[in-house]
Amino acid sequence: MATSILLLGKEGQVGWQLQRSLAPLGTIHAIDREDCDLSDADALRRKVREVAPGLIVNAAAYTAVDRAETEPELAQAINATAPGILAEEAKRTGSLLVHYSTDYVYDGTKRGAYIEEDASAPQSVYGRSKLAGDQAVISSGCRALIFRTSWVFGARGQNFVKTILRLAAEREALSVVDDQAGQPSPAAMIADVTALVLAALRRDGRQDSWSGATLYHLAGQGAVTWNGFAREIVAQAAQTPGFELKLLPENIAGIPTSGYPLPAARPANSRLDCGKIERDFGIELPDWRPYLARMLQLLALKKANGY
Repeated sequence: MATSILLLGKEGQVGWQLQRSLAPLGTIHAIDREDCDLSDADALRRKVREVAPGLIVNAAAYTAVDRAETEPELAQAINATAPGILAEEAKRTGSLLVHYSTDYVYDGTKRGAYIEEDASAPQSVYGRSKLAGDQAVISSGCRALIFRTSWVFGARGQNFVKTILRLAAEREALSVVDDQAGQPSPAAMIADVTALVLAALRRDGRQDSWSGATLYHLAGQGAVTWNGFAREIVAQAAQTPGFELKLLPENIAGIPTSGYPLPAARPANSRLDCGKIERDFGIELPDWRPYLARMLQLLALKKANGY
């Protein structure tokens, strides 16, 4: 019998890709906010019991980092309470839960890349709500995989890449923060690695014997600043037929975080050491740049065809 998979957040960057990558692993019941309001605890519990999944994949989250500063209750409901309910239901039925977390749970003061055992100290409402979700999953005692990722991008939805492309078509000069470092993470890569890990657990007979929650870092390889990321986006777009840009990479100036104040604090260092997941599952996480190239090609194709 095929595994029943409940996928939450089907319209998000990662959720959209998971519909593709998880398809060989079972029957997917993909839902989004229109199907179930994650801030409604009773509705969420009813949905899980209606589907009765053997695998729950939570790719849904409140991700409006700055708006969360003025909507802390909503961020807490979606990012903390909802994962706790999913974890309780997974514990009750023995299902496996996959949950996605963020680099924003760290304060960004570490010199090197963060490992899973490093202390968390979120500096924003968003970060605190996501950490609370992680803790709810862990404390439930359910069988779970928690993947912490960073700087997600993809052709679906809104993200930094699309913002830079829009500005590059409008402006001849741009200033981007150059004292925050992290690892851009392609949504397609996150989805593919998730599927590989789940397939490995099934193949090795570890899925049913997996106990408790295990935390893994899952991010694209190749650290860069936001400024460096912006320059790479513009440089690659300039070489991709279909983009008409006014901006040159060398005209993207670097500024400090203080020069671009935002409501929510961002970690200065978001680099994630992904050695644990590579060792445990025998995989090598790829560089994000080829994924960026494919994303740009896809966007150009969609533009050419009027999508």
